[in-house]
Amino acid sequence: MFKHIKSDIRAVFDNDPAARSWFEVVFTYAGLHAIWAHRIAHSFYKRRWFTLARVVSQISRFMTGVEIHPGATIGNRLFIDHGMGIVIGETCEIGDDVIIYQGVTLGGTGKEKGKRHPTVGNNVVIGSGAKVLGSFRIGDNCNIGSNSVVLREVPSNSTVVGNPGRVVKRNGERVSDRLDHTKMPDPLVDSLRFLQKEIEEIREQLGTEDKQKKEQRRLESQQYIGDYEI
Repeated sequence: MFKHIKSDIRAVFDNDPAARSWFEVVFTYAGLHAIWAHRIAHSFYKRRWFTLARVVSQISRFMTGVEIHPGATIGNRLFIDHGMGIVIGETCEIGDDVIIYQGVTLGGTGKEKGKRHPTVGNNVVIGSGAKVLGSFRIGDNCNIGSNSVVLREVPSNSTVVGNPGRVVKRNGERVSDRLDHTKMPDPLVDSLRFLQKEIEEIREQLGTEDKQKKEQRRLESQQYIGDYEI
């Protein structure tokens, strides 16, 4: 237990430059409190003390703003930054060294039984407001961009952005700074920019053709007038 507590605190210092002291981290970091409360609730859940487990998780939700179902499986060194609004479902599985920002949902789709929530690999960063919905796997070393909606499996070493989420790679490699989840390309925006460029080129071409037609009509009109005078 103490080994887990120490690694959880170390994860805060490794991922949050604002962390200044152990005392501050232990007593003021709501994300850390939510993780510790979940470890207690999960131990009750494994013993099939489901009601007591839910009571602990609901108290944690009230105190921290982070809702983690007691059945969720969480790995080592999870870091929850500004955790308000985070929801983690019952059958969700989270690997080691994962970073989750504010407003993230790891949820299911529909009312199916059994495994219905995502499995998150190791060294994954999930940006603010992202929604990962369904029973599939997010591979290791992935970055999920802010406000992305991920509905299908993501291979390892990938970056996902957009709604619905699309896999984006930079020169075939993952983003180098795993904490910078804001500077990610958006394929939808890129497509719109490409279409806008195409439209501008077509307008320019049509404008050129229109000028040529007007000039041709002017010359034909002058020729007609000249023939009439003769």
